Amino acid sequence: MSQGGNEKLRISDLHAFYGESHILHGIDMHVMQGELVTLLGRNGAGRSTTLRSIMNMVGRRTGSININGRETIDMPAHKIAHLGMGFCPEERGIFSSLNVEENLMLPPTVRSDGMSVEEIYEIFPNLYERRTSQGTRLSGGEQQMLALARILRSGANILLLDEITEGLAPVIVQKLAEVLTTLKERGLTILLVEQNFRFAAPIADRHYVMEHGHIVEEVRKDELKAKTEMLNTMLGV
Repeated sequence: MSQGGNEKLRISDLHAFYGESHILHGIDMHVMQGELVTLLGRNGAGRSTTLRSIMNMVGRRTGSININGRETIDMPAHKIAHLGMGFCPEERGIFSSLNVEENLMLPPTVRSDGMSVEEIYEIFPNLYERRTSQGTRLSGGEQQMLALARILRSGANILLLDEITEGLAPVIVQKLAEVLTTLKERGLTILLVEQNFRFAAPIADRHYVMEHGHIVEEVRKDELKAKTEMLNTMLGV
């Protein structure tokens, strides 16, 4: 579980708005260092908006978002990245005209403790094999791994991952599960928005369930068996 009880992220009474639309209604949650926590829920529950709110990429937000002990509710997005937050949105943003290695070298280093390219190739051996391939020539799974690898190179140590398994073959999904487990073992902190509960359940420490912009349930790993039926009902699995 958490290493020495070091809290990386605490969200209190978070409200988020896009124009007139009130999307999040007072979210409370926390993530400890080295934890992998999922946000589960049906489409439109507010899960992606939660990740975007943490990065200050919504119209307006109120409440408190504490990252590494610092209040960030009034902080611009680029400064939040410098606190070690890495956001991997659903649209992966791979530069098609660049090869894998060029894509990897592109983002600025936000912190000095980013992974080296050698370390990244160790975690993603298939990116090493494809390092001279153009971005467009990669499979969906390889693009997803490249998007993740780019964040790790930047020095982010809290990862916000939005639907990273969507549309990927089971063998790639399994590989991503292994990668996330490796990152967790290295002490990285991960908040994962995921539809694929079978992918998330074995690797996550806790799950928050969202409905209509509220968190309605928190389920620990050791409660999963007892609460599976309830989760299936809530998630419409």
